[in-house]
Amino acid sequence: MKRKILFVHETFGRMAGAEQNILVTAPHLAAEFDLECLYWNRSGKDEASFEKLFPVHHAVDFEGPPDETRERVATVLRQSAPDLVYVHKCISNPVLEALTNWGGPLVRMEHDHDIYCMRSYKYSPWTRRICTRKAGACCLFPCLAFLKRDRSRGRFGVRWVGYRRQMRCIELNRRFTAMFVVTNYMREELLRQGFASERIHIFPPIPAPAGQAFTSTFSEVNRIVFAGQIIRGKGLDALLRALARCRQPFRLTVLGSGSHQPACEQLARKLGLADRVEFPGFVPFEQLAGYYREATMVAVPSLWPEPIATIGLEVLRYGLPVVGFDAGGIRDWLRDGETGYLIPWNDLDTMAEKIDHLLAHKDVARRLGEQGREFVNREYAFEPYLERMIRTFHQLIAAP
Repeated sequence: MKRKILFVHETFGRMAGAEQNILVTAPHLAAEFDLECLYWNRSGKDEASFEKLFPVHHAVDFEGPPDETRERVATVLRQSAPDLVYVHKCISNPVLEALTNWGGPLVRMEHDHDIYCMRSYKYSPWTRRICTRKAGACCLFPCLAFLKRDRSRGRFGVRWVGYRRQMRCIELNRRFTAMFVVTNYMREELLRQGFASERIHIFPPIPAPAGQAFTSTFSEVNRIVFAGQIIRGKGLDALLRALARCRQPFRLTVLGSGSHQPACEQLARKLGLADRVEFPGFVPFEQLAGYYREATMVAVPSLWPEPIATIGLEVLRYGLPVVGFDAGGIRDWLRDGETGYLIPWNDLDTMAEKIDHLLAHKDVARRLGEQGREFVNREYAFEPYLERMIRTFHQLIAAP
């Protein structure tokens, strides 16, 4: 008889990286386990895929009255009777309290910095410096992390974040049987917060195997691709400032959208780059390859500490080198001189120098791209990743 896993996640349907990870892994887990899902909100996007993966699902208001939320979660646990609970995005303390009171094996896949950062992005919105402190009094001063930006309330909108609530969230997550993180950087962050090292496992969100492999033409267009959300932490403005220092001709294609796009478009005009930067907007996943086929490189100029930046793993499979800042977990896959160039954080001169070098020496770009493809196919192979995850789940279920 199959064992049962209850997924716990804020969103039912496609939204961002966490949901993509569920959609990629759950079909394979379903061959080994019965799956159910406890969720809060529906995304309105690709919900049919979630319905297929989780024919039995339970809606609970994560932010309802605490006693009512705890009781509803406890009721789901009694009805579902899972052998293991697998939590993805959830920072609702009443939900976490009900889960830790349940007594069975709890696993958390930590996709980002929600547990240990009150702002959730682990860097200062004013200085853009990456935070290296343990969560505590420093979150109140000098960080002022109890003020979190809320764009739904206007350009300068903010909302309050409870300090005691955040500390309680850390305490509850320390009780989990196992914590899955995506990079060594995140493992170090959990260790900094006092999590037991033997409970931390690294499971990067490996993309599903790509379709037919191809090699870019590395065309004379000298195309550089930026793909992702256009928000301040992603550093598109820093990339534009670096490109303004480049001597080689280029064309930057920005695939994505976001709140920082108008500012970046204005900056491109100010720097005299408007005729060399294009903003096609959001491009469906299946159309991305068309841009990659003639690209010379992909830029990942993130200034916030990326948990991993899965776009890097995706483009390495296409044999494209990456240039990116050393921010967060990027260094796990961006090996300097092997899969591309890892640039010191926000070092615009070095970024410009390395971009110029790859544009002027396509043979180097091809070599780094092929090395990157070999690296990611070896170190981030999909089948061994799933086998190790399934094996770990069975071990946790069987443990006392």
